[in-house]
Amino acid sequence: MIYRTYYLSPLGRILLTADDIGLIGVWFEGQKYFGEFPGHMNYIFEEKENHILKDALRWLDIYFSGREPDFLPPMRYDSTPFRKCICDIMLTIPYGQTMTYGEIAAQAARRQGLDRMSAQAVGGAVGHNPISILIPCHRVVGSDGSLTGYAGGVANKQFLLELEGVDMTGLYVPTRGTAL
Repeated sequence: MIYRTYYLSPLGRILLTADDIGLIGVWFEGQKYFGEFPGHMNYIFEEKENHILKDALRWLDIYFSGREPDFLPPMRYDSTPFRKCICDIMLTIPYGQTMTYGEIAAQAARRQGLDRMSAQAVGGAVGHNPISILIPCHRVVGSDGSLTGYAGGVANKQFLLELEGVDMTGLYVPTRGTAL
């Protein structure tokens, strides 16, 4: 059984889904890839908060109050090994800091025993992150400081970074690009 509930954030409604093992998805309502996770079409959803969703809602309450949560609810981000690797790397980005797609590509290449990896491939994996905010894809920026590539929208990305107290010097919203 997959349980789902909504959270009313300062940025609008957020859909959360979980099973009895872990959090499966967190999406801004209407964002790119909204509600998608492996096999999502085959599940029956129940509008109910289980213990994992309650932990995730508490995490979001703390986060949107401007504080860094000191815990993560159990998460289950079933995906390809490559996307899982990218999610694991994003989980290492400290609160209030950013990492570039290129830096993630370099780490992923090292983990997979490769000489190099495409930052564009990393961008695709980051964009398909099913657990927004908790797996902090909003902390990933372009090597030139551009706030691009966020499936939840660049305005939301900017808000989240400012909420965390990220030094926005050198970061900018591009006039053209992806996920604007």
